[in-house]
Amino acid sequence: MLCHHCPGNVPLSDPVLITNRAKILFSTHIVQDVSTYMKICPLCQTRYRYQEWKEGLHNFNDRIIFDINLCITIRNMLQVHGFFKGMAFPVLTTGVTNSVVFGSYSNALDYLTQSQRNDRSHGRPASAAQVFTAGCFSGLVQVFVTAPVDLVKVRLQGQTNADRYRGPVHCVRVILRGEGPRGLFRGGLALALRDVPCYGLYFLPYELTCKALTESGRQPGTFAILVAGGVAGVVTWAFATPMDVVKARLQMSGAGGREYSGVLHCMRVSAREEGMRVFFKGLFLNTLRAFPVNAITFLSYESLMRIFCPPRAG
Repeated sequence: MLCHHCPGNVPLSDPVLITNRAKILFSTHIVQDVSTYMKICPLCQTRYRYQEWKEGLHNFNDRIIFDINLCITIRNMLQVHGFFKGMAFPVLTTGVTNSVVFGSYSNALDYLTQSQRNDRSHGRPASAAQVFTAGCFSGLVQVFVTAPVDLVKVRLQGQTNADRYRGPVHCVRVILRGEGPRGLFRGGLALALRDVPCYGLYFLPYELTCKALTESGRQPGTFAILVAGGVAGVVTWAFATPMDVVKARLQMSGAGGREYSGVLHCMRVSAREEGMRVFFKGLFLNTLRAFPVNAITFLSYESLMRIFCPPRAG
């Protein structure tokens, strides 16, 4: 590496450690305790920052490094026309996933209680065990839909070379060509271990909180639904974050990331090299985001159900 300011070919010094506590900011998570380095020109003393980690990163300063995709996202958001750029894929897939989750949950609860939604709102409430079981069932069903979608999302957000995947469809083609149909379900076991119990926990605190904030025999109001939905999201992500970390690492292992032989191997290696706190990376941001997102999600669900399945009079 040569100095860009001095005439001739002036080589820079050997790498000099700046800090080993830098952070890399991605769109979905933060990598901590990263080492950053610089090289110094012996003539003009110009300092060149760089990191020996991976390509596609930008040094914001000595301690903060941005993923190039995050830089592009921020740039687009600062432009008026860029606010909704790239929203089609996440909006479409989120709608499909939520349809599967809530549809599976409602039908499973109808089957377990041998009653309809309107019956449960008029003196025949479901038990906690029935709610938890129906939630677990919805988590299992949605895994078959979510696994390929989530894999593509993680690959697109985590790629450091913009030429690797040109979009969701191209990403699917690359995975199928290189790994076959099974490649679309990479990390599926970790996803199931995360979602099956956590969706049971997702609906249980919602139902309990709604019941606590609603008078007996009445429909929950907007305030009760918003609070219950937010609580459900926070509780769920508090339990889901450890397995979410494992899932993301397994999904990236086929795209240039570290290779893991399975869920347990990933957990052992991660805990040995980074300590137990690695499983809680992003917990604060996840729970902070979860409250408003799930509050609106449940309010939308309840509003639509009252439109298409209005409560019976009396």
